[in-house]
Amino acid sequence: MKNIVIIGNGIAGVTAARHIRKLSDHKITIISAETDYFFSRTALMYVYMGHMKFEHTQPYEKYFWKKNRIDLKRAYVNQILTEAKEVVTKDAERIPYDSLIIATGSKPNKFGWPGQDLDGVQGLYSYQDLEKLEANAPNKDICNRAVIVGGGLIGIEMAEMLRTRDIPVTFLVREDSFWNGVLPSGESKMINKHIKSHHIDLRLGVNLEEIIADEHGRVKAIKITETGEIIECNVVGLTAGVSPNVDFLKESGIELGRGVKVNRFLETNVKDIYAIGDCAEQHDPIGSRRPIEAVWYTGRMMGETVAQTICGNTTEYNPGHWFNSAKFLDIEYQTYGWVFSNQSKKDDELHFHWKHPEKDICITVAYDATTNTFLGINTFGIRMRHEVFDQWLTNKVSVDFVIEHLKEANFDPEFYTHFEKEIIRAYQVQQTINA
Repeated sequence: MKNIVIIGNGIAGVTAARHIRKLSDHKITIISAETDYFFSRTALMYVYMGHMKFEHTQPYEKYFWKKNRIDLKRAYVNQILTEAKEVVTKDAERIPYDSLIIATGSKPNKFGWPGQDLDGVQGLYSYQDLEKLEANAPNKDICNRAVIVGGGLIGIEMAEMLRTRDIPVTFLVREDSFWNGVLPSGESKMINKHIKSHHIDLRLGVNLEEIIADEHGRVKAIKITETGEIIECNVVGLTAGVSPNVDFLKESGIELGRGVKVNRFLETNVKDIYAIGDCAEQHDPIGSRRPIEAVWYTGRMMGETVAQTICGNTTEYNPGHWFNSAKFLDIEYQTYGWVFSNQSKKDDELHFHWKHPEKDICITVAYDATTNTFLGINTFGIRMRHEVFDQWLTNKVSVDFVIEHLKEANFDPEFYTHFEKEIIRAYQVQQTINA
């Protein structure tokens, strides 16, 4: 029987523990400094918005852990002694392991802005960040304005959270259109308009110069680089992406890049040590996928994969075709395969874009200019079936096939309006023009 230690109780670490238990009688210990129990990180925003209580974000009853013989330890690990095969906690406790899984997740990015460590400046990633936001912005009387820095998915979530409490929000985005490094221009422009329709002060093409303190060491304003404008605020949300939480490993001998370097079996350069989830960085990217993917489902897949390997069935990590989903305020977003932005798409990638003339509903389909092979799709306001697109991508069907059979992939309920006829007509018009 092995002694398995897992650092981190997020989706990756907990999935690994669950599957190791299914496959073996190994001793399993999960160490986390964040919370006593695993919770759904993506649900934190709904706690602040009043849709649920924090305990509702915990998918397992408290008896689950004892029943499944998974030991939970609340502690902060600040050192790994690889030769002794021990992890050392902040309280100097040494915990031995036979196999170690590093699943420490991410932390919000900071870029050396003056004032970035003031009271009232925070990210939105951990349970502690939720507690800070409750204290910093309980209502509009305590927080007369918040400024959010960084135009990604976490930023839009934070803006939505604050607006549910009627707190004015200014949103600083350095790009000239929201998330246009990821989204094609038509989609990005639609999101710009949608953000402004929710009374969010969206500032495009601007950068944060500094965060200004009051006499008590708390944020009182920010300054914009390009204009020198001072915006008074009580809270600054730093949401310019996340980076792997691996600083405690710098003296460990474990190879690091931006994250913990792993091979296709999620093994590090040190025997019996693995890394999974947001903190893991693939030595060699898998296809077009990024070396680090801070995505819920890939963390789960890595947990399942590493469990197989530790339990004697050496398994290569294979995430399959890229997909993701999110919400931009009221608009549901899904992506399957690859649809690159106008800035990063290749010469042989063509796009078909359709947008509803009045509503914030659109799709963009990417396909190969030479072979007509379907490459990927983005949908806004239309729900699609993952398994259908996964099969189409595997079979390398044509874009014509996808458009013709789009109805088969639609996941919207019967009472929803469907738009396949309009999309097909628009596609036929585009093909005629391009012929």
